[in-house]
Amino acid sequence: MTPERQRPWPIRPVATQFLRVGGILLVALGPATAQDIRGLEVCTAEKQMERRTSCLQSNIEFLQQALTKFARETQEKITAANRDLAAARAEIGTLKSAVTKLTDELTQLKAKSEPSGKK
Repeated sequence: MTPERQRPWPIRPVATQFLRVGGILLVALGPATAQDIRGLEVCTAEKQMERRTSCLQSNIEFLQQALTKFARETQEKITAANRDLAAARAEIGTLKSAVTKLTDELTQLKAKSEPSGKK
């Protein structure tokens, strides 16, 4: 991309994909339902190209913020799940060692009681 054609805002590949899906949804739902999404504006009503561009950029910024928020929330959920998983694994390890110890003790008790029972 040449320097004169660079975008004034950074768009990541995930954000681009999100914007495509969002755009498809907005087109499929129609312009009347787009107003039901809090924060989005209907840009087709604008006659001046500068105002329409500004409106679209505002929508893009809103969608990027929403995407960032959802990504952060998802990452927090993944981190919490990983913490829970690590705690569960540690507990499983503790329980396995306790079961092994009890099994060994039971084996020793059986071994001690068998010779005395045979006599």
